[in-house]
Amino acid sequence: MIAFIREIMKNQVVDILNKSELNKEDIVFLLNADPEGTQYLFNKAHETKLKYVGKYIYFRGLIELSNVCSKNCYYCGIRRDNKKVERYSVTDEEVIAAATYALNRNWGSIVIQSGERQDKEFINRIENLLKKITSISEGKLGITLSLGEQKPEVYKRWHNAGATRYLLRIETSDKNLFYKMHPEDTLHDFEKRIQAIYELRNTGYMAGTGVMIGLPYQTTENLANDLLFMKNIDIDMCGMGPYLEHEDTPLWKDKDVLLPVQKRYELSLKMIAILRIIMKDINIASSTALQAIDPHGREEGIKVGANVIMPNITPVKYHSNYNLYKGKPEIAPETDNYIRELEKQIETAGGIIGYGFKGDPLHFNNRKE
Repeated sequence: MIAFIREIMKNQVVDILNKSELNKEDIVFLLNADPEGTQYLFNKAHETKLKYVGKYIYFRGLIELSNVCSKNCYYCGIRRDNKKVERYSVTDEEVIAAATYALNRNWGSIVIQSGERQDKEFINRIENLLKKITSISEGKLGITLSLGEQKPEVYKRWHNAGATRYLLRIETSDKNLFYKMHPEDTLHDFEKRIQAIYELRNTGYMAGTGVMIGLPYQTTENLANDLLFMKNIDIDMCGMGPYLEHEDTPLWKDKDVLLPVQKRYELSLKMIAILRIIMKDINIASSTALQAIDPHGREEGIKVGANVIMPNITPVKYHSNYNLYKGKPEIAPETDNYIRELEKQIETAGGIIGYGFKGDPLHFNNRKE
């Protein structure tokens, strides 16, 4: 009887994967698929990636600029009210050195990520850094920003200074769940965050978003809606991964209702795979949070549809203080050794590192055409 049920489920997965469009019920079924059905899903996602974006995997050198944040999100270790965090800000000279490291190794891009700030000093500093990096690289380095919500004129200034991609994670597309994860105030406004994604698009950015997977009280229906949300707003890139709890946050109190960490990991891989199938030519990052659960997590993300990896090139002395969640993987002091190991993982996963290419999402150009 069990074998019979498994055969039926496998056939349902195959039928769903043969559809040209997936609806919410299809996605929920895939998220709940058994190991055999999941393997069919992963195979389909890998085939889709090869067909639409190819074997290339793009490095984005990640610079965690600062852990100073004006936001007070209930899940985040660098939230404003966490007094146990040692705050830092990477110097301009260190940022330029990190960008030069990426440039000298023929990477196509960097990412500048930080806690969210909207003050003039921060805005001006980012603009000046963008101009410097664009100048020293002669425009060869693509620059992605992940610096939170800003006014439209700030997005424009940063875009004019050299940034071409912007990642603004929504974390969940369900409004009720959003306000279980954030204070309900003007600094944490659900509609405003969604509107910001459209503002980024209108400014000319390749715009991206992402969600956390395995949040307290989150359902597979929520996750299916997250994927359809990203498809409906027509993102160019995505960064998403498993929710990992942090003991110095308000959401720690809900740790006992969480899915087991391995289940969150498996769901994250399924989310990457399904998103690749429904948004064939976007860029999808294989997150560091996957590696926090499994040493080969980022490699597995590549196998099931991701095509971007973000090696951390922040100076090591700051690394442990950008602690969004507990269990963040430590990078070796010998950064070149760390990168060589990463290269081996990508080759094992069947990828080719796209040295010398910015690796802009094909979806951005295809949509414009």
